[in-house]
Amino acid sequence: MTDLVGVNALWYVGRGTGVAAVLLLSAVMVLGILTRAGEPVLGLPRFAISTLHRTTSLSALFFLTIHVCSLYFDPYAQLSVVIVGLGFLAPYRPLWQGLGTVAMELLVALVLSSLLRNRLSLRSWRLIHWSAYFCWPCAMLHVIGIGTDHTSKWMLTIDVLCGTAVLIATAWRVFSPRFAASGDAVSPLSATLRGKG
Repeated sequence: MTDLVGVNALWYVGRGTGVAAVLLLSAVMVLGILTRAGEPVLGLPRFAISTLHRTTSLSALFFLTIHVCSLYFDPYAQLSVVIVGLGFLAPYRPLWQGLGTVAMELLVALVLSSLLRNRLSLRSWRLIHWSAYFCWPCAMLHVIGIGTDHTSKWMLTIDVLCGTAVLIATAWRVFSPRFAASGDAVSPLSATLRGKG
């Protein structure tokens, strides 16, 4: 009986921390987009948004770590070191598992590059951070494709809210006067490659 309670606890911790991680990752996306726009948001200066963005990123990584570790030790999830590192090899829903692995690895790269920002060139740091626009959709697709609660109303509500928040922030940034004046609206990647600040 004790073993069953322990296994159930691991399963619920894995599910809960996975939901928390995707909520935080969505917040990271929104904050990152707003920070780049360079305009005060809700009366907060840019440095405050940047600090909140960094703290939220670390929190997302923390919950993601618990999510992976709890499912690793859960015998029903059947994770191994290989599957954690190469999710597309998973026996259960390999595509969706693989997308979660890609999101995890990109998030780790994003957080580490920010922690080492003083040691990286601005161009390198920006190139790494462009992967956030791939990390977030991978995480959302992982949740939708493999999450056990993906058909429940509360999870669908979370998915819609996360998607809507990121879309609104993106639209706000694209139509921001500062963003349009910077020329990034035409080709943000080419501006990054040129080292435009």
